[in-house]
Amino acid sequence: MEIDSLHILGYFGALAIGLVLGLVGSGGSLLAVPIFTYLFHISPITTTSYSLFVVGATSSVGVFKNFKKGWIDYSVAMVIAIPSIFMVFATRKFIVPIIPDTLVLIGTFTLTGNKAILLFFAFLMIIASISMIREKKRVTRTIKLICQSYFILISIGVIIGLLSGIAGIGGGFLIVPALVLVGKLPMRKAVATSLFIISLKSLIGFTGDLSALEINWAFLMLFTLISFLGIFIGVYLSTYIEGENLKKSFGWVVLILAIGMLYKEVFIQVYPNCLP
Repeated sequence: MEIDSLHILGYFGALAIGLVLGLVGSGGSLLAVPIFTYLFHISPITTTSYSLFVVGATSSVGVFKNFKKGWIDYSVAMVIAIPSIFMVFATRKFIVPIIPDTLVLIGTFTLTGNKAILLFFAFLMIIASISMIREKKRVTRTIKLICQSYFILISIGVIIGLLSGIAGIGGGFLIVPALVLVGKLPMRKAVATSLFIISLKSLIGFTGDLSALEINWAFLMLFTLISFLGIFIGVYLSTYIEGENLKKSFGWVVLILAIGMLYKEVFIQVYPNCLP
């Protein structure tokens, strides 16, 4: 892969993915997919696969740190992780490869399989950004769950696995609230347990693509190593910077990226004459 200015910017993006994971504890895939798609011009299906690997591998750094501190609740984690792993692997192995090239054709607008994945991802980005922008206390008060329910946790695991398989997301913005509100874990343990689930399901889900996609291992490993550097820097800075204070600002960044993706994938194609 030739190096140009966009690729250089993309490698800085790899550093940013690690920084975000180190400071905020989630959100790496929300940056990874746009970076792979628009800066490295990789197809959306391959992009979501690469995102699973990078986020899964980078999250493993946090898992190792939390393991030593005893913050991971394995009993609750496996209730979500097992159905999530099964679903993400099955989605990558059997569902994603059969997505048709053309789904809908309306006038000048063609909804291809690749475009549908990007639009679905942009929709998830909007949901994630809203969850980060809104005040935590307001969000907590809107959901009143009085007892731990394994059925709910299993259902959440299935949903997260499906979303991860299609869009390549880590799903921390869904997993952490589920662990706090349903699993009754304190926030610190919820974040640590979420990283364990994300790492496990993302890396196993990635293996579902090995027989179907041609993986550029040299590029993927370089990108991942830069992300590792970013998470080490992020973890170091987290001792001086409160991650929760950055989450709202990061939410606005994610929202702007999502709007940009919708503009590029829909508006430009429907209204090509509006371009300057």
